[in-house]
Order: sequence, then C-alpha cells, then structure tokens
Amino acid sequence: MLDKVRSRIPEYQPRVVETAGLPEAGVLVPVTCVEDRPEIILTLRSNNLSTHSGEVALPGGRRDPGDIDLAYTALREAHEEIGLLPDLVEVVGPLGSLVSRFGIKVTPFVGIVPDVFDLRPNEHEIQEVFRVPVSYFLEDNREMTHRIDYEGRSWYVPSYRFEGFRIWGLTALILVDFMNVAFDARIPLQVPPDGHRR
Repeated sequence: MLDKVRSRIPEYQPRVVETAGLPEAGVLVPVTCVEDRPEIILTLRSNNLSTHSGEVALPGGRRDPGDIDLAYTALREAHEEIGLLPDLVEVVGPLGSLVSRFGIKVTPFVGIVPDVFDLRPNEHEIQEVFRVPVSYFLEDNREMTHRIDYEGRSWYVPSYRFEGFRIWGLTALILVDFMNVAFDARIPLQVPPDGHRR
C-alpha cells in the first residue's frame, strides 16, 4: 500500500491557500508499515501547552525564521517532538494547506518512516505517541461529524475515537485528505454523510 502513497502524493496538485501575512506551520503525516499494514503515527499533546493542549495532533509546528521551507519545519518539529531523525523520513510531498482556528496557515507533508525507530517523545510537549492503522480511517469509523463554516462554505469533518484517543478538527481534516488522495477513500467533506450525527 505504500506504493500508492509514493505514486499518488507526488502527482497530486494540492490547493494553495492565499493568506499573505499569516504565520505558517508545517506538519508531518508520518506513515509507517508494520507487516504490510500501513499506520499513521500521531501524538497526544501535553496538557501544559498554551494551544491545542491535551489534543491529538500530527508532529509539527510553527515555521522558524531560519527554516529553509515548510517541509524542513515539519521535519525539525517531528525531531523535537518525538525524536524522529529527519534522515529517516522519505518526504513524498505536500497536501493542501489549511488555516487553523488560531489563524495559522498549516501545510502538511506526507513522509514515509521506518517501522522501527527510537521514539523519544519530548515530555514538555508530548504526553503520548501512538499509531492508528490506515484501515481504520479507510473504513470511516467516525464517532460524529462536525460542521465547520469557512470562507462561505460548509465542511463536514469527521471526529474519530481510536482506543480512547479523540481525533478531530484540523488533524482529522488532514488525515481524511490524505486517505482520499493516497487511497481514493472518497470520504465526503463537502456534504453531510448519511446516517451520521451532526
């Protein structure tokens, strides 16, 4: 299945959000494969942080002035947060940019990582690191759907609960985008899915 990631992501033409003047951030969508079963590595952020405390997130953060680009930002932050060495990441390409509720332009980058590496979560930022099988998202096991109105459009974003972890908001939106592009999941975002609570 990683072959699909390697072939489809580089061919994808991601949407570009024109947001001159907004602060920028880069996040990594770390994809690994265990016994031919692809998984996504996610983090649970510390309760002590000023933003997104106690929330599930992809590794990443704000761009520093010295970062050469946003892919570099995503790799630097992943190293700082979970100890993932940049040299171990095969960056496949970007997904579409989004604007967070805090007014930050976020650009996700899909990266393939080894199935085993030395995880060293930064205890000041990260409470826990966990993995979710890609198949879980492909089956669209949502707990509920949140409607988000943005720039005159409505988005219907899934909220998932995996082994007690709540995956929602921007993180869920990025993961659905990844599933749709890499695996043709066809999870709807522009229309409310039938049979789901809103």
